[in-house]
Amino acid sequence: MTDNSTSQPSASEHDHSQCIRNALSAAEQVCAQRGVQLTPIRHKILELIWNSHQAIKAYDLLDQIRPSNDAAKPSTVYRALDFLLEHGLIHRVESLNAFVGCRCSGSQHDQLLLICTACHNVEERAASNVFLALADEMHDASFSPLRKTVEIHGLCKSCQSRSKP
Repeated sequence: MTDNSTSQPSASEHDHSQCIRNALSAAEQVCAQRGVQLTPIRHKILELIWNSHQAIKAYDLLDQIRPSNDAAKPSTVYRALDFLLEHGLIHRVESLNAFVGCRCSGSQHDQLLLICTACHNVEERAASNVFLALADEMHDASFSPLRKTVEIHGLCKSCQSRSKP
């Protein structure tokens, strides 16, 4: 059984501008509820991360904000990323050393990230059955996890259909 609660619609039915607006609105609500500021630089970094569903590296973010903020330094970007991670607004894709927007903003949760090696899109899935099975394995091993992220590299549905003869 598959949990599709956070699956992305196909490219033909996906309104990405609405996706960005929803993510930024959710971030503003999370920050307001927690009494923290989504400063202009944090907002801009989050918006750049959400410009696509592909993971983006910190130095690529820096290159993108420099035209409008020539004083920006790597530490500026990393501080913003740390804030966004801390408040559950983005995920770090460990295997790529990059970042992607969180579709379940504002709460800590288990993450199954499906990473397409062709188009580089990253899809976040709830995958409750996967994490229940992992919890059983960790219990049997008397292992206490600090966080749970599963990253799987492969081909998304769109790229699979493009590669078929």
